[in-house]
Amino acid sequence: MEPEELLNEGRGEASKPAGDSPLVSLRRDLKMFSESIHEVAVEIMVEGLSKYPIFVAHQHELKLGELILDRLELGSDWSIHASTLEEFLEVGIVKAELKKRFIENYKNPKDFMCVFVVVPEGANFVFVPYE
Repeated sequence: MEPEELLNEGRGEASKPAGDSPLVSLRRDLKMFSESIHEVAVEIMVEGLSKYPIFVAHQHELKLGELILDRLELGSDWSIHASTLEEFLEVGIVKAELKKRFIENYKNPKDFMCVFVVVPEGANFVFVPYE
């Protein structure tokens, strides 16, 4: 999947019942890998790559960021890529004119992981506290 495809709005597909939500398995996977994700976030900031690490959660092929947790290798439901606000600006997921608003809404990366969740219906940012 290319970054441009992430910007597609709903595709007219019927919504799944709440019980079938993939977000239940995402929450479980993020909890299980919280420490590893936190370590990568700290590394991104300490190395000066970005003040705004972003983790991309998906269940299919994706060309964005760097793969850090592969669902197929780990037997989990979600793969996680590490990225940054700078990459999101570069590929146009976050528009330059919305950069300031994104930064204002970005939660403390020492306490929260910023997760860009990609599902067939679209994609969105969520902030999840580290365990």
